[in-house]
Amino acid sequence: MPALRLPELYDRVRGVVPEPDWLSFEEDIDAILRLKRERNAVILAHNYQTPEIFHGVADIVGDSLALARRAAEVDADVIVMAGVHFMAETAKLLNPAKTVLIPDMGAGCSLADSITPEDIAKLRAAWPGVPVVTYVNTSAAVKAASDICCTSGNAKQVVESLGVPRVLMLPDEYLAQNVAKQTGVELITWQGHCEVHERFTPADVREMRDAWPGVTVLAHPECPPEVVAEADFSGSTAMMSDFVSQSRSGRILLLTECSMSDNIAAQHPGVEFIRPCNLCPHMKRISLRNIREALELNRHEVTIDPAIAPAARRAVERMLAV
Repeated sequence: MPALRLPELYDRVRGVVPEPDWLSFEEDIDAILRLKRERNAVILAHNYQTPEIFHGVADIVGDSLALARRAAEVDADVIVMAGVHFMAETAKLLNPAKTVLIPDMGAGCSLADSITPEDIAKLRAAWPGVPVVTYVNTSAAVKAASDICCTSGNAKQVVESLGVPRVLMLPDEYLAQNVAKQTGVELITWQGHCEVHERFTPADVREMRDAWPGVTVLAHPECPPEVVAEADFSGSTAMMSDFVSQSRSGRILLLTECSMSDNIAAQHPGVEFIRPCNLCPHMKRISLRNIREALELNRHEVTIDPAIAPAARRAVERMLAV
């Protein structure tokens, strides 16, 4: 077997990426590292990216909230979003003068696809004066039609910051239902769902507890409320990662996207991770090869309609201020 060219990087993922697979990645990783230097570029990677991206080439990693915060601070000419399209739009909103690239324009989101600005206009007409909180998992056009954005990591704080008894919280129905239980605020919901998290069931949790005694169950708040009720902890992907770091549990079950488990497992080799996970088909459209091609060819530059950019930026900035 050939010698590793990037042994220090491989050490980060040795427990989750077989060495033959890593050897097939090294040429692209080497090229990406060179291109980043040449173009003064940074790569932002969501927690759902595969380990060779997350640990091999990313400069900034995290959940949607962390990426939004760090996107506003990056000192680079080019930002490559290893994530889905709404994340790239958010990075562009916060960095209008920078070049923002997404390696695959088909990397979408079922939540973002579930609602339009026209839908929000109808809801405002039906509920006059009720503020609109939209999940960051939405298009820039939907953000522009909103009052403020939120992520799964700060949804409770955003809702409570409004100081009102009733809020339109869109489009993730399950996230809104889970937040309503935490706040006591009446949340008017929309029937949008994450195609990854909506597939988990309470029966899944019970079966896993029977099969793996003593397992600690962590559920993303995009899961149905009855699944969250069966879990030991619910939180954003960043909160899950923090929980694992602070927990003494030796056996963890993550009810979220598959690569999240791989990335945390690489950081915690002493913890046994149970993986009844679901793949996000959109996140998996991002690869080392198309990240490399994005940098080489300046491919898939993300732009925002100037007519909506100020309002969309304001909704995101209000979220970050909370």
